[in-house]
Amino acid sequence: MDLQAEIADWPVGSASVAVIGPQGVIDVVDDGQAHPWASVTKILTALTVLDASVEGVVDLDDEVGPPGSTLRHLLSHASGLSPDGDRIMAAPGTRRIYSNHGIDVAAHHLEQAGDQRFHDHLEERVLGLLDMSDTALVGPPAHGARGSIEDLATLAWELLRPRLLMPEVVRLVSTLAYPGLSGVLPGFGKQQHNDWGLGCEIRSDKSPHWTAPGNSPATFGHFGQSGSFIWVDRSVDLACVSLSDTAFGPWAAQVWPRLSARVLEAYS
Repeated sequence: MDLQAEIADWPVGSASVAVIGPQGVIDVVDDGQAHPWASVTKILTALTVLDASVEGVVDLDDEVGPPGSTLRHLLSHASGLSPDGDRIMAAPGTRRIYSNHGIDVAAHHLEQAGDQRFHDHLEERVLGLLDMSDTALVGPPAHGARGSIEDLATLAWELLRPRLLMPEVVRLVSTLAYPGLSGVLPGFGKQQHNDWGLGCEIRSDKSPHWTAPGNSPATFGHFGQSGSFIWVDRSVDLACVSLSDTAFGPWAAQVWPRLSARVLEAYS
């Protein structure tokens, strides 16, 4: 597969893409730039909080957020919080309402319970552990990371084949929480099964979607409004990541599934 040719018609100024298998990076196009990760940051934040929960610093059943909400609800967008504020739009566990604010609240809870800045937790529990030295949190925990395609590929490889992160942490981030919840997938409309783990979106039977129709329902990952994405499909032992300098829009909804289909065809 000619990865460079596959992205040549993307209507962006610059983009990087990598394909990852069991042994690491299979192929990469690297523009040499660090890009905003936008909501892909949520995976880093969730892994940090989950690592702290396994160590007992916080508990997933801690009451955080709206009445009746827990840390588990916040990480899976099931707390009922509105996308960007404290307004309560539903009872906890009844709807999947994608909430940047909910992720920030979860990070703040760890900051208070762990008695150090969230940035320090992130560095200690994820970035430093995985040697992701080109990535930093320069904004909110929900969408403020900036980094290289090399680091994003490192994260994808770890999620595909955990070596340094605790297996329970990877299981929690990628396993469906609160089954049966409907909700709106930003950019792709209402989904009857808007499945989410404790940090990662799970593909399920969503349609339309930013991955390929051939990706397994268990595929997990995230995309960001900065034109970034990461997916991990263990059924074929593959992952794919991308960063760009152009915000998400109709172009991405068109070319990302095409790229994902070609990756599956070429490497699975």
